[in-house]
Formats: sequence, structure tokens, C-alpha cells
Amino acid sequence: MKSFSFAPIAPSKAAILILGTMPGTKSLEIQQYYGHARNNFWRFMFEILEEDFSDDYEVKKALLIKNKIALWDVLQYCERIGSLDSAIKNEITNDFGQFLKQHPHIKTIVFNGQKAAAFFKKHVSLKNMDYQFITMPSTSPANAGKTFDSKLKEWKVIRDLLKK
Repeated sequence: MKSFSFAPIAPSKAAILILGTMPGTKSLEIQQYYGHARNNFWRFMFEILEEDFSDDYEVKKALLIKNKIALWDVLQYCERIGSLDSAIKNEITNDFGQFLKQHPHIKTIVFNGQKAAAFFKKHVSLKNMDYQFITMPSTSPANAGKTFDSKLKEWKVIRDLLKK
């Protein structure tokens, strides 16, 4: 199946860019980042940013914008059956050179999982640019190797980054 990613959620003064790999089947179906009910991304963001959780997608996007967090995917296109990152082939990345020029306040790039980091490192060259790269455990339900609490504890670095 051919898959295309979404446009970024990108406030003009974003300081942090969080990158997933590519939206999964459920996310593509409902046209929302992290749309699978068992993906913990949004629960983590509301907890970390100390806001009451909402299922409303507009509220979710506003939470990131308010906190100067951009959200995008490493890949703009891939072929994949199902939602697993391990099934991705024939991938094409998003244009990070252009995106980061348009968002000069971004200093930290956070990867939602090892696969997002691996695809980024494989395809993207950010020569002469100074960014901090952090790889977090995937918020996907397929990442069952860690508990919700242990993953959340690692993701709380976002709170510290926003205080800088």
C-alpha cells in the first residue's frame, strides 16, 4: 500500500521538532497524527505539558502549538502493508533542509522510536547545522518492551527542554 504523510503541525516559533516515522493505518484512515487509540503519544504530551487530556484533535494540535512543539514524520512517502515500521520500503523523506530554514528556532529534534531515528540518519544530512538529537522509546502499542510509566519517564525530557 502506498502511504503519504501529513503536513507538519509547526508553530512559527517552534523550539522542538518531534518526528515519527510514518502514520500508521488508523492514523491515515482518520487523518490524524497518532490516531490509534492505543498509541500513547497524546497521553504523554498532555501529561508532560500538565494539561487535562482531550480526545479532540484540534485541542491536541493546539497543545503542541501553544508549547512551541512541531510534529512531523521523517518520511513523506513509503510503501507498506499494515502499520509496522519494519514493513516500510521504497521510502522518501520529507524536506528537512527547507523546513528547518523556515523554523530557525528549532534546536532539538526528538525521534519517536528507533526506526524514525534510523530513517532520518540514513537519508537526511544536516551539515553545518547544530541540533540536539534525542531518541525516545516509541509510543506505539507495538513497542511492548517497556511499560507506560517507564516510557513516560523518558519522554518527560520534553518538559526540561521547554524550560531552556
